[in-house]
Amino acid sequence: MSIRLIDKYNVPGPRYTSYPTVPYWDGSGFNEDLWKTLSKQTFKATNALEGISLYIHLPYCESMCTFCGCHKRITTRHDVESPYIEAVLKEWKLYVDLFGETPVIKEIHLGGGTPTFFSAKNLTRLIEGIFEHATRAEDYEFSFEGHPNNTTYEHLKALREVGFTRVSFGVQDYSPVVQKAINRIQPYNKVKKVTVLARDLGYESISHDLVFGLPFQHLGDIVDTINKTIPLMPDRIAFYSYAHVPWVKGNGQRGFDEADIPSGEMKRQLYETGKALLKELGYVEIGMDHFALPSDGMYKAMENNTLHRNFMGYTASKTSLMIGLGASSISDSWTAFAQNEKNIEKYMTKVDQGKIPVYRGHILNEEDLKIRKHILNLMCRMETSWKDENQYFDLLPETLLKLAPMEEDGLIAIGKDNLRITEAGRPFVRNVCMAFDLRLQRNNPDTKVFSMTI
Repeated sequence: MSIRLIDKYNVPGPRYTSYPTVPYWDGSGFNEDLWKTLSKQTFKATNALEGISLYIHLPYCESMCTFCGCHKRITTRHDVESPYIEAVLKEWKLYVDLFGETPVIKEIHLGGGTPTFFSAKNLTRLIEGIFEHATRAEDYEFSFEGHPNNTTYEHLKALREVGFTRVSFGVQDYSPVVQKAINRIQPYNKVKKVTVLARDLGYESISHDLVFGLPFQHLGDIVDTINKTIPLMPDRIAFYSYAHVPWVKGNGQRGFDEADIPSGEMKRQLYETGKALLKELGYVEIGMDHFALPSDGMYKAMENNTLHRNFMGYTASKTSLMIGLGASSISDSWTAFAQNEKNIEKYMTKVDQGKIPVYRGHILNEEDLKIRKHILNLMCRMETSWKDENQYFDLLPETLLKLAPMEEDGLIAIGKDNLRITEAGRPFVRNVCMAFDLRLQRNNPDTKVFSMTI
């Protein structure tokens, strides 16, 4: 990739796990009652047809990783586990009572924080409590994020027994220098141990999360990390760009100087080097930042055009209703978004009061729904179309004019009624989406809210 293109397009931009993106939600008119009405409508229309998804946020960590942008609470006190799980189950019961019939769950994802901060016994209690009021879809997929340093055989066995078939292990990088900078000391042997255990226990898809652009990271670190990964051959690899946003996430990302972070040009070299190595091993690039073996469900979803993207990231199938449980979780009814209280105590207080603990949200208008579909197409399929007149929007001609320089640079191809991102343009998919992002355009597109796109 040329330095010219990096300099031209390396700007702050969203990762598009939603549209509109959270900073540009319009909260006017949103309230708990409206959210309940809209989520119930979507549930009634889709539960029997496709089921629903659950994202459960488990926010506790024993130590702070300085690269992390997640909502978390740092503590070594494990007496917080039971009260928090009780609150999550109470919140779930509020939704079950609202819906008025048994939910059919297609997807569950446990995120954090560190889900494996919780004991195996408490995680079992959580999932069994969920299914006291729900059933499983025939083609369900349950997954969780595991920290290699504290994920035990008991964790893996307990979650496998309640239906989990996917696990994602956060690896980041094996360089001791990088690990020290991000406060994530994690020996290779621990990653190897949990990967082998998960495979032996019958997990169908094991993923490793790697990050490029970390402080003090060099090309040799990427090569070494991927070479260490080869013998373990995870089914999926998420190869994320480090999102340096200390102005948003506070002191957690200020454990190193700006000069310690690879430049845009070097950061892209890190990615291109890793990508080439992964392709040599037989991994196929999926959407943005993801790679999978052809035997994995995510690859098959890409081939079948069922790949989807939401607040859980890329998923192999779509449900119109995703309920977020736990502090800071975001729910999606397709026509509306709602976020729970971020503060754990406020979240638990609202639940104890019998209130669904949302504190902000956004109702999608007709234009939002059209743009959302275009951005989903671009992020999941690297192309979109307005051949269907329902996908045409008034500002499309202006949007295509903004994209003319990217077409001149060979990054996209614009047809009469469609747009396709070329292979050379894949690294710039966020930039293409930004041209469609009308809410970004109407606000300040240069605002320091997002990480750099390259």
